[in-house]
Amino acid sequence: MTKKYQFSAVFLLFYFLGFAQEKAIDTVYIFDSQLKNSKKFHKIENLDEADLLKNSTNLSEVLRFQSPVYIKENGRGMVSSPSFRGTSAQQTAFIWNGININSIFLGQGDINNLNLLGYDQLEIKSGGGSVIYGSGAIGGTVHLNNELSFKKGFKTSFFAEGGSYNTFNSFLKSSYSNDHLSVKVSGNFVKSDNDYDVPEKKYLNLNGEYNNRTFNIGVAYKIDPKNTISLQTQIYDGVQHYPVYSEDFTKTKYFSDTFRSLVSWDLKAKKLQNSFKLAYLEDEFQYFDHIENPKSSGGTANIYLAKNDFNYIFNDKIAFNIIGEYQLNTAEGFQSGIKSVTRNAGSFAGLLRWNPSERLYFEAGIKKDLVKKITTPVLFSFSGKMKVNSWWNSVLNLSKNFRYPSFNDLYWQPGGNLNLKSETSHQAELGNNFKYGAFKLNVTPFYIQIKDMIRWLPNTKGIWSPTNTNKVESYGVESQFDFEKSFGKNKTQFSLGYVFTHSKNRETHRFLAYVPQHKIYGNAIYRYDFIEIFVQGMFNGLTYTSDEEKQKDAIKSYFVSNSGVNITLFKHYQIGFKVNNIFDEIYETTAFYPLPKRNYSANLLINF
Repeated sequence: MTKKYQFSAVFLLFYFLGFAQEKAIDTVYIFDSQLKNSKKFHKIENLDEADLLKNSTNLSEVLRFQSPVYIKENGRGMVSSPSFRGTSAQQTAFIWNGININSIFLGQGDINNLNLLGYDQLEIKSGGGSVIYGSGAIGGTVHLNNELSFKKGFKTSFFAEGGSYNTFNSFLKSSYSNDHLSVKVSGNFVKSDNDYDVPEKKYLNLNGEYNNRTFNIGVAYKIDPKNTISLQTQIYDGVQHYPVYSEDFTKTKYFSDTFRSLVSWDLKAKKLQNSFKLAYLEDEFQYFDHIENPKSSGGTANIYLAKNDFNYIFNDKIAFNIIGEYQLNTAEGFQSGIKSVTRNAGSFAGLLRWNPSERLYFEAGIKKDLVKKITTPVLFSFSGKMKVNSWWNSVLNLSKNFRYPSFNDLYWQPGGNLNLKSETSHQAELGNNFKYGAFKLNVTPFYIQIKDMIRWLPNTKGIWSPTNTNKVESYGVESQFDFEKSFGKNKTQFSLGYVFTHSKNRETHRFLAYVPQHKIYGNAIYRYDFIEIFVQGMFNGLTYTSDEEKQKDAIKSYFVSNSGVNITLFKHYQIGFKVNNIFDEIYETTAFYPLPKRNYSANLLINF
């Protein structure tokens, strides 16, 4: 992929421009500006680098223990998919610096092909977001964000971790910034033999090894106090071997290669704000039905994107936002029946924000997507926030969201269906945010109705083919309690979340597969001077593995806990030790693929 190196000239241009002497206003540059507006109406879990390092093995572990998301994982480090509020993995949108990066082949993202240490912040938002973030943003969105700070000088950090199953994880990040220039470079390498065993299940994770590496570069330059140009580029490649049950089974593997580059020009004036983005994304995958043979299938996808986000502030009460986007998607498959296909996709959205008083805030949005050969609905969103009193805010969110068929859904042979309709959903939620001193409580009941859900089912000829079948109804509640208090050299943090989800096929009146009704997750941290101790826990209720609601095939409920200690030495050095699955729980998130029992890791973090 020679295109991955074309950004070098652009980077050098940014670098040499840095010798100008303009004065900056903002100290932090954020690529996803719309997420700030979402925080006014939605409960968004914000995880910084310190949070990510507590579950540094992979992104699956972070989401499992620190968010309401359910993770379906085919063994540790293997193919993994998230779901919000009883929806599917295809109805979860991954957003990289404000851009939807779901696969145009599969229509979803594999979270273990996203190296978590390459991001400055991970933010998790439940609920629909198609008006802002496009197709797939039905159940929720996972935001992978990078930041660039100004006026910070030189900073460098190094992280290294070794653990059970010959697992090694390393990360190096370096940055420089002055009043007008900010540059950040980082790299990450992960490998593991991943050969854990679960004797009680007579399971050995044979052929489970994986490795991946990531390179990131970000540059921002202040042309003047109002104008900023920026670049964010990511290169990733990784190999996953698929586990087998016996040495007699054929060993397979999967290779993925990703390149993403985003250039942005941002204007911030008193009444007018505008962000113009150009992006190029390339994804390549190869599947090997025998690890020693040439690839048996694969594909390459390219996305060319232009996006403009215009915001005009009429006065201190009213603002109007217009978002326009155009994409050219191209793809070519290998041994999949997908030859050379293209898709032109455009969208136009308008949002009105109104703040009539200190106690009330409203936002209304409408959007229309225009996708080649695909009928798309008119989408809407409405949010209203009321400050009931000093300790209680109430928020109402209503929206219509959608997902159009992926390239595999349409063109895979045999089975692709060119007559598929877009999935649509209507949903509502009522968020209640309570705050009293050091205590916070969020309680959000929700309701989702999905029409024309795309499912792959066997047709009359016995060939698996996608079709619009399901009418899904999902309702429940997400809640989270938080406490944070400092006294002297002591600091305590505690969070406890509970999710109840009732998700059924309205035609069969049966629960959907891989949607637990109950999930509880909690994190506690205690710091004294240079010592930090943390504990995590996660309970997952009974989970059906098919639409038949068979108890004997269901995944039984389980509780998993982790703990760790971090010690800071001489301000710049931190050593840590973690125990995962303290109580040696036998559990799985996908049938027949148990996850590791008790395991250990030690790490070193250096900041200078």
